Amino acid sequence: MKHIVVALVLVAVALVLAYLSIRSFMGKGLLLNNSYLYASKQERERMNKKPYYIQSGVVFALFAVLMLVNAVEALLHTTWLFIVVMALVVVTTLYAILSSMLIKKNNK
Repeated sequence: MKHIVVALVLVAVALVLAYLSIRSFMGKGLLLNNSYLYASKQERERMNKKPYYIQSGVVFALFAVLMLVNAVEALLHTTWLFIVVMALVVVTTLYAILSSMLIKKNNK
């Protein structure tokens, strides 16, 4: 019973993350990106927000998939899904780092 509740919570989190991803891809709502959040008011007004929205959308989508895989793992109790989860964590981290570097390079 406990694993079903955990799976349902993970699916709910995945749905919220998917919603944030869709909103980010549409370029709407609060831009939840460190580069934007830590920028001064003047920098925010000057910056091209589109690449940051896209980056955030991809990261939120990857996190949504990660939560769904975790939900399946909670239900099935498989050990091989842990490898998938770890691979998704690595891919998401690498994407966030590399895309940030690329955005900064293209903004110069």
